[in-house]
Order: sequence, then C-alpha cells, then structure tokens
Amino acid sequence: MQHKRLTLLATALTLGVALTACTGNTPQDTGGGNQGGGVRVANDEPGEKVVIGFSAPAADHGWMAAITNAAKAEAGKYSDVELRVVEGTNDVNLQISQVETFINDKVDAIVLLPFDGAALTPVALKAMKAGITVINVDREFDSPFAARSTVLGDNYGMGVSAGTYVCEKLNGKSDAVVAEIAGIDSLPLTQDRSKGFADALSGCGLKVSNRVAAEFTVESGERAAANLLQAAPKIDAIWNHDDDQGVGVAAAVKNSGRGEFFMVGGAGSANVMREIQADNGPHKATVIYPSTQGADGIRLARLAVQNKSLGDLVEVEVPRQVQLYAPVVTKDNVDRYLPTAFES
Repeated sequence: MQHKRLTLLATALTLGVALTACTGNTPQDTGGGNQGGGVRVANDEPGEKVVIGFSAPAADHGWMAAITNAAKAEAGKYSDVELRVVEGTNDVNLQISQVETFINDKVDAIVLLPFDGAALTPVALKAMKAGITVINVDREFDSPFAARSTVLGDNYGMGVSAGTYVCEKLNGKSDAVVAEIAGIDSLPLTQDRSKGFADALSGCGLKVSNRVAAEFTVESGERAAANLLQAAPKIDAIWNHDDDQGVGVAAAVKNSGRGEFFMVGGAGSANVMREIQADNGPHKATVIYPSTQGADGIRLARLAVQNKSLGDLVEVEVPRQVQLYAPVVTKDNVDRYLPTAFES
C-alpha cells in the first residue's frame, strides 16, 4: 500500500511539472520565463538593470561545474542582468570574503551556493540587512532571515524515485537482492537519499541487502563498488547515489565481469544518460538532482529585484522556497532530459 502511495505521489508531481511547463509558454502569458524554447513572455522583457553576484564552491565535481555554467548561461539571456562571478572555492573564509565584497560593491542581489550553509549564514544575514536580495541555492542557511528565497533539490525524493523504479522493475520479486552505493554517510543529504530509498523499497516488500558508502569521487566510487561486488555474490539491482562517483562504479563493474543486475544512477549526468539511451550497459535509469539550481537562482534574483512574480502562480511575489523535483530518467524519456544533463 505504501508503494502504491509513493507511486501516486511521483505521478502527481510529474503531472504538476508537465502542467507548469504547458501553462508558462504561451505568448499571451504574463510571466514565467522562456522554458518553451524561444517563446518570449512578459517577464522576459527587459526591465531595470540587476547586478547579481554569484558564488559557489570549487568546480571539482561535474555537477558543481554545471551549476556555475548554467548560472552564467542563464544570466547571458537577459540584457538587464550584469552577473559578477567569483572563483569557486571550498575555503569557507574566502567565500565569506567574496560575499563581503559583493556587499561593499552594493550589488542588487547575491546568488549563493555556500560550501557550508551554517558558516555562510552570518554574512548572508548581513547582506539581507543591507537591502541586498539573497537567493540561497542547494545548501540551506541556518536562519530563515538569511535569504529572500531558497532553491533546493529533493534528496529524500531522489531516494523515493529510485526505490519506486526498482520496485517496478523487479515487479514483485520478493527475494530480490538490492544494493546501494551511497555518498558521504555523514552528510544529511546522503542520509535523506538513503531514507527515501528504504521507504520506497519497504512499500513493495523489499529492503537494502548490501550497502556501501563512497565520497562522491571517481576513485571512491570504484573502491566502494569493488568492495560491494566482492561481498555480494548475487545482486539484482544497484542504486548509486551520484553519477560522478558512478564513473568509478562503472569501472569496477566492468572489471568484475558481472552483469546479472541493473543499475540506477543518481544526479543525472550526461554520460549515464547516453548509456541509458544506447541501452547497452547496466544503467537503465538515473534520478535527477537538478544542476539547474544556479540558473533558477539567477532567474529568481532578477524577478525579485524587479518586483515580478512567477507567471504560472497566482501569488504576486517570488516564492519563499522552491524545491525541484527528482524525476527518473529512462530510455523512454531520456531525450527530454539529456540537453540539461551535466558532464561527469
């Protein structure tokens, strides 16, 4: 029964996304952007100039690099946006200094993906108190007053989507062996992904039989997968939390010569999607953790500073929080998602 509820939830969310995409693309629409591929709407028309500062961690991961690249590309679509991008850093003190510079320069908005949400909270609060619109991306601040709006992925939802797909693919095989290759276990995002996966599996009477953790890197993915394959002589399905570490996972699988299982990826990299498209490897699906969050942050910052709203909502203000959906990408729908996928 729980599995049925989770499946219905995923279906409803998919329909919601589809309806939003449809209602925001008509020429007579009063807002919402140009998601439809060239149709301009009222919110796209140039307004007052908006100077946006952008800061994110170092691009040492395909997904993180895509966040910054997408933000730059989105800003480039608007003649009324001046984007100031600082070098990505994993040094908390340096990132704080970068935000301090934005404050001193009196930018209109700051789009900030903090290396550490708690550590960047005080300087984000300072920016907001200075009248600067702060858009928080991916890693939340400790205070609700530190950002005008927050754009988040759905880590728990990733687990639910992956688990629901595995349940459907195994189709009532009650003795199935399901394995999980997690990311960094100490991170709340990893814990949320694992919980969602376990909850979805329990709905169809399955559980995680073998679990290992990696560190979101290629090397750790290969090492963790090799350990998993050695410990489990038989596996029916594997969910890997992260497609970047999945490069290493795929190498370990190839070296093992094993092929009795199917795999579900995580985050939605282009290389995994191309494998899904070709249908010539173990990957049959991946669950998206959108790398469009930085671009969404740029768009929200522009709308908020210009006192505009999202065109597909009745609400006249930009939402306080936007949580993006975690859809499952399969051979049937990969063409839709591949254009926005990140390179590992």
